[in-house]
Amino acid sequence: MALIDPHSCADSVQPRTRHVVLNLTVDFAAKRLEGDATLVLSGPSAGPLDLDAKGLEIRSVTTGTGAAVPFSLGPSDPILGERLRVELPPGTEAVTVRYATSPGAAALQWLSPEQTAGRKQPFLFSQCQAIHARSMVPLQDTARIRVTYDAAVTVPDGLVAVMSAGPDGVRPGAAPGTTTFLFRMPQPIPTYLIALAVGSLEGRDLSPRSRVWAEPEVVDAAAWEFAGIEEMIVKAEGLFGPYDWDRYDMIVLPPSFPYGGMENPRMTFLTPTLLAGDRSLVDVVAHELAHSWTGNLVTNATNEDFWLNEGFTVWAERRILETIHGPEAAVLGWATGQKALDESVERFGAGSPLTRLKTDLKGIDPDEAFSSVPYEKGARFVALLERTAGRAAFDRFLRSYMDTFRFTSISTEEFLAFLDEKLPGVSTTVGAKEWFYAAGMPANAPVFRSESLERLTALAEGWPDGVRPAPEEMARWTPPELLVYLQHLPREMDRPSLDWLERTLDLTARGNHEILVEWLVIAGGSDHEPVFPRIREVLSRVGRMKYLRPLYAALGRHERTRALAAEIFAAASPGYHQLSTRVVASVMAKYPAPQIR
Repeated sequence: MALIDPHSCADSVQPRTRHVVLNLTVDFAAKRLEGDATLVLSGPSAGPLDLDAKGLEIRSVTTGTGAAVPFSLGPSDPILGERLRVELPPGTEAVTVRYATSPGAAALQWLSPEQTAGRKQPFLFSQCQAIHARSMVPLQDTARIRVTYDAAVTVPDGLVAVMSAGPDGVRPGAAPGTTTFLFRMPQPIPTYLIALAVGSLEGRDLSPRSRVWAEPEVVDAAAWEFAGIEEMIVKAEGLFGPYDWDRYDMIVLPPSFPYGGMENPRMTFLTPTLLAGDRSLVDVVAHELAHSWTGNLVTNATNEDFWLNEGFTVWAERRILETIHGPEAAVLGWATGQKALDESVERFGAGSPLTRLKTDLKGIDPDEAFSSVPYEKGARFVALLERTAGRAAFDRFLRSYMDTFRFTSISTEEFLAFLDEKLPGVSTTVGAKEWFYAAGMPANAPVFRSESLERLTALAEGWPDGVRPAPEEMARWTPPELLVYLQHLPREMDRPSLDWLERTLDLTARGNHEILVEWLVIAGGSDHEPVFPRIREVLSRVGRMKYLRPLYAALGRHERTRALAAEIFAAASPGYHQLSTRVVASVMAKYPAPQIR
């Protein structure tokens, strides 16, 4: 008897769930999902079955024949939630749990009509990564146990439901004024990839196997922005093998979505901040698409192995960009990623165990450990393997890795054993164990260089000495080049410098949020009052953690901007996702105490 995941009650000697059948009704007034979940087991079973739950109201548990099954809820843990123990009668093949979610369920964000683009209908979306599926469905909430699922989701007439599953029909709901949407996911997935969104939605086909969904007010802009997705899928298949999920659909969510994207299979969730109006941020989708192989097809066993998902995916994303745009684009991607990595290492401290690739997260909330480390340090480790083995040999290794572990979840140690089998000696050459188990960045971390990158960084680093690029040269820069330049400028500047940048580049009016937020971090951190209205607008409308953290941190540098941050947060936080609220609160907790005058 042993737990298989430090963040789950799932027990190694108990039966495993192989299929889940969901029958849920969406109640916007109560902010609850109500219904039942039938867990189909791997075989006839008896005895205790421990499930993960968090804030769920458990109403009954029955067998497939309708017989009542004894159950008990354990004490609540602030990170893990509650253990739901079900005592299975001999020969049990499935159990049905009738339940309702809590209005404060961590997996669910309920938006009022005023928080949507159309401002007429409410909206609901889920975010189950890392361990929030248990607040939406009682199950064995660990990536080690993969499930297929079917679902029937009943919503008020006029609204549309989409899931991380294939659509399987629509029928009138049992209650008047409702519609039931049916779904089927035939491929086994980790539970954190169960996803649901409900709102006033329309779809636009982008290719025979891809569609984008969004609110009617946004959907045409989204379809234009992502019109080239099929080319990206084809390029990825050329690198990593056939796309195994039948369809690649996307949904653009309201602005409070806390991430840039979430790789829910068959229905990638995206932030509307990608709709720059010039397709300059479309490449972000390359990351979510790459997860179709690295993360969804082969998955980390636990959150302690998170780098297996994200490190491989960042590396794969940059291989896709290199294929589409050339080596220079990939180098600029590595450069922007380096900045994110440096900031994460600085935030934790170079000696922090959270800067290891293989982490020990027992007793630690995975959301608190979230950072760019598994993404960027992990990607650099994969790039080092590629350089050491040679690209051709590493590509063969990668195909074998995908084929061997297809639709399974593995640990760092299992990956290392496979690496040693297929590429003998490479792990020793690169010092894999130091990368996995030691804090900070190893000395042999790969460096990525290009002539363009060297020039951009030299120009930016020469700013204090009066170096200024020629305006006509800056006008020719691509958005990634401009972003790299801004990232290497001083974090605080005087008024003439800020005015020159604004006058030359018109930064405050940018629709590309990567460039806009980088500029606002510099200007806001310099107590530059002309940008305060734009900062207020962005922080009041956008809930993406990637932007909230640096902006609120920059506002903490001056007494006046700290007051501005407090004012904005008080007004905006009710519309933030719970994860975003926690991030901002942690940033503002580090502000210096107000001076007493």
